[in-house]
Amino acid sequence: MSEKDLSPIEKIKKESLGLRGTIVQGLADEITGAIGESDQAVIKFHGMYQQDDRDVREERAEKKLERLYSFMIRLRLPGGFLLPQQWIATNEIAGENSTGVIKITSRQTLQLHGLIKSKIKPTINTFNESGLDSIATCGDINRNVLCSSHPGQSPVHDQVFAYANKISQLLMPKTNSYYEIWLDQEKLVEKTEEDPLYQDRYLPRKFKIAIAMPPNNDVDVFANDIGLIAIVDNNKLLGFNIAVGGGLSTTHGNKNTYARLATIIGFCDNEEKTLKTVYEIVTIQRDYGNRSDRKLARLKYTLDKFGIDWFKKELEKRTGFALHDPKPFRFTSRTDYFGWKTDDKGLLHYTVFVENGRVMDDDNSKLKSALLEVAKTGKANFRFTCTQNLILADIQKEDKTQIESILDRFGVIELNEKSSPLRKNSMACVALNTCPLALAEGQRYLPSLISKLDPLLKKHSLENENISIRMTGCPNGCARSYLAEIGLVGTAYGHYNLHLGGDHIGERLNKIYKEDLDEEAILYELNGWLGRFKAERRQGETFGDFAVREIKFI
Repeated sequence: MSEKDLSPIEKIKKESLGLRGTIVQGLADEITGAIGESDQAVIKFHGMYQQDDRDVREERAEKKLERLYSFMIRLRLPGGFLLPQQWIATNEIAGENSTGVIKITSRQTLQLHGLIKSKIKPTINTFNESGLDSIATCGDINRNVLCSSHPGQSPVHDQVFAYANKISQLLMPKTNSYYEIWLDQEKLVEKTEEDPLYQDRYLPRKFKIAIAMPPNNDVDVFANDIGLIAIVDNNKLLGFNIAVGGGLSTTHGNKNTYARLATIIGFCDNEEKTLKTVYEIVTIQRDYGNRSDRKLARLKYTLDKFGIDWFKKELEKRTGFALHDPKPFRFTSRTDYFGWKTDDKGLLHYTVFVENGRVMDDDNSKLKSALLEVAKTGKANFRFTCTQNLILADIQKEDKTQIESILDRFGVIELNEKSSPLRKNSMACVALNTCPLALAEGQRYLPSLISKLDPLLKKHSLENENISIRMTGCPNGCARSYLAEIGLVGTAYGHYNLHLGGDHIGERLNKIYKEDLDEEAILYELNGWLGRFKAERRQGETFGDFAVREIKFI
């Protein structure tokens, strides 16, 4: 591909001097709260997005003031694991340098919003002192690696979980720029470091990997560029089925874009082959992915352009071995295990419902205060789920009473128990007021909508039904709304496309039922279909399966 055919971002990456750009100069500019346009692309690879408060844009524009710029920073936490002392550090940073809210993301990590430019380096330094970093959590690179979160899922959970960190390390960029810019380390070499994987181009677009442990598809494994499905027999890990080409982001009005679930292409029976396969899938996307149109740059489009057969042959050529035929497996659930559970080692785990991943103190509970006090005991690790919830994990039996007392005192247990199944099965992206892509609200609005849907479920005697509902403020799919039984995708402020028909286990995409609905129309449509579901459902049928059977989609 000639230089003139490349998207502007491709030139920025190649000329960034190993992701250094002019970030240092931009940080030193005290005239503006922003950094340069090119550096806004480069800084993503360091785990940050430049944002502004969209709630006050017009007001500031009228006063001829610059937008109220700030930065979001996202941690790299393979498999979503954090030590208690690391939670304490994050809590302190959130209070001192950001909005105070700790956000659990749909990719099993944490992010903080509202950092002003001068607070970025102190924040990263404090994280570094706690053994944390934000390297490669954004940008055209492998993102945070997901893994089934609950240790009680299988006796081999530790063994499977270890792959998240191994893959994360394998696919890390080789540049030292993060340490030079944010931690003031001296430059190790005069020229840009050699990076056999990413070279100077990095990837055409973001890249996502997840590891699932049947029978629970809690990571939505088929929504990822690479999905690893653990095959376990008699409590022994045999290897992984490999799935490729998943991705949910679309663009309104662009029929060339679409959501796609990953395709299983084979089975790897040992660690060496599994890691080699993952690595070479990334190199195929590096070499063949679309670098002219970023809307068509994910692996799913590469796969569909060249075909599965070509992809498997190219992968075999690069790895030097053929994948085995996929092993049988079955997903039966996609859930978080709320409340207390015991694993095979006798350790206890308490899963906390965190609505839309927002850890804060409010009228419902003092969740942030409770978690800080739990962390200070040093008796629970923190594990994050892919539906934005939190597991207080690895607790000794003799410490259960102390942890439970803290949770009870701050209202966490009460909130867990009184939250409806619909609310617990909900998820929303950040959207407004900080996401620059948002067309509509997400996390700020979905809780109030659920408060209006819960009475409808009760009216139809469906209040105990586990129906999944997810909302995104735009069609990019960050909260995986295309995999919900009820999906709401923002089209304009207060308006959403209503998607129906996803399944219970993340193996079927939903479809658009009606477009551009306001709240009144959403409630009207769902009330009607919930009523029909109650009256006409078959034995054991879920709402998503009923929708697929009965609804004529546009």
